[in-house]
Amino acid sequence: MISTQAKDSIERIFYKAAQSRLPREAGDSCEIVTIPQDALDAAPEARVVVLTISSILFRLLLILQFKDDAGTRDYFVKDVADNSFQEIFSEVANLCCGAMNQELLNYFPDLGMSTPYLLSARCVSHLQQLNPGFLASYKLTLNHAAQVTATVCVCAHAPIDFVADLSAVEESSGELELF
Repeated sequence: MISTQAKDSIERIFYKAAQSRLPREAGDSCEIVTIPQDALDAAPEARVVVLTISSILFRLLLILQFKDDAGTRDYFVKDVADNSFQEIFSEVANLCCGAMNQELLNYFPDLGMSTPYLLSARCVSHLQQLNPGFLASYKLTLNHAAQVTATVCVCAHAPIDFVADLSAVEESSGELELF
């Protein structure tokens, strides 16, 4: 129910969001490599941050698996002492999903986005049970220091066909405005 061009558009939207929101500094690199579903490895203690974008036509899950190792912790936490690593990583994941949501709003006007929630990484192996129309996983390396595994899962409730135009200049960084 999801056309090939819609799948390509979803993937390009993910790439743009990941490369613009996951790096902590403007000059940091964000290398993204597609990985097969059977190559996903979840250690029993591994955790994921899950966010959902929902509409009448589909439900998109963005799942970011992180390692609580020194390289990843140092990359995301840096000098912030007030927040935990999981809080900071959840906020970064929220910014990434928010960027995807903003882009998808150009094609689907009524979208809702969840707040981040933490689950065991073992849940990723059960995504096939949702009968997704699009399921892809990626290994992301940020500034040669931190590694994150991202999975994008889209379950369609109706046919989806669109072509994302990502050539427009970004006007907002996704921050909240107070009036």
